[in-house]
Amino acid sequence: MTTSDPRLARLLAAAPRRGWAQTRQGAGSLSISRRRFLGGAGVGLGVLVVGPSVLAACGSDTNDESAGSTASSSSGTLAVPDFTPTSDDQLRISNWPFYIDEETVGQFEEASGLSVTYTEDVNDNEEYFARIREPLSRSQDIGADLFIVTDFMVNRLIQLGWLAPIDDANVPNKGNLVSALADVPFDPERTFSLPWASGFTSIAYNPQLTGREITSINDLFDPEFAGKVTLMSDLRDGGGQIMLSDGNSPAEATLEMVEKAAAKVQVAKDEGQIRRFTGNDYGDDLVAGNVAIAQAYSGDVAQLQLDNPDLEFVIPEEGMISWSDNMVMPISTRNSTGAEEWMNYVYDPANMAQITAYVQYIPPVEGTGEALAELPDGAELAENPLINPPADVRDKAVAWRGLTDEEDQEFSSVWNAVARG
Repeated sequence: MTTSDPRLARLLAAAPRRGWAQTRQGAGSLSISRRRFLGGAGVGLGVLVVGPSVLAACGSDTNDESAGSTASSSSGTLAVPDFTPTSDDQLRISNWPFYIDEETVGQFEEASGLSVTYTEDVNDNEEYFARIREPLSRSQDIGADLFIVTDFMVNRLIQLGWLAPIDDANVPNKGNLVSALADVPFDPERTFSLPWASGFTSIAYNPQLTGREITSINDLFDPEFAGKVTLMSDLRDGGGQIMLSDGNSPAEATLEMVEKAAAKVQVAKDEGQIRRFTGNDYGDDLVAGNVAIAQAYSGDVAQLQLDNPDLEFVIPEEGMISWSDNMVMPISTRNSTGAEEWMNYVYDPANMAQITAYVQYIPPVEGTGEALAELPDGAELAENPLINPPADVRDKAVAWRGLTDEEDQEFSSVWNAVARG
């Protein structure tokens, strides 16, 4: 399904437009992320009901019972590291760029009395991990009390024992978490994490440059588009979709599957097919016409179209990758109680509705649909298949199985040799 599909094209065209959000903290990276143009279409979601069937397909590392096993106790529950709750009058949050509306942070400050330093400095899971790895290994401050990363990274951090547990007594709204995401193998009972949003990795393209409709992942390798293609450097997003093009599922990932996908991309790279590998900063090239076809995230297309209405989005016949991003606290957080107050605040359906109307990803909070219906133009996104995915869209989504730490390192090494080498 592309944006030429009447349902999706109509919804994207109808979406009210507004400009980019401004980084609230000067230290925040202005690089472009998978939430690149999320600061735009401020549309409510009408009668959207986001239930378990919708989110069951979203989020990686949720399909393998071995995930997190190295951090598990003999009883099967996660071993919780020693942690003493902390408190401060300042709360430091690290998130991906353009992944929140312009009002929520200020409204939380007013409601809580806390001063929030909100920094948009998570541009890539692996890059962020590389930055925090050394201090966290010594339980030292990383400059954030709460940060947001994808499922597989949460899994890794839990296994390393580098996350602080959530005190459920401070987050009563945790009960609003949709049931499909409430008990995942890498974090049973959500001891260490709460989802922020879910979405899909697929393909965006410019039909003015391709000259034809894009329907397959293998269109990325069409010689007609040589030098006009970008792939994602991340194994889960970039490599996962290439695995699908080979007829292999990341839900059953093996080293051989990753090696096959990496070899395929290496040939394309050597032949000049790929313009570059992106840390999610593909948007500018697409809008400018430097790229004809790119791996892209589901929440981006409506906003990319603000600057180039010719762009389209496709769910390839081979499928797409699903994922979830999650709020976590480092073991060195200086304000765990403030971080938990933030989690509780955004898990109020009305507050999550405000965020969802802005970012246009799949919300993890029950009651968000009803709350969105109260917002202006709320009915416009009620049928949006990228926020409230129907069965035919959900069926195209594949989540990675959980990887052990050893597998993670082995698979990533193979992919990174091509994508980051």
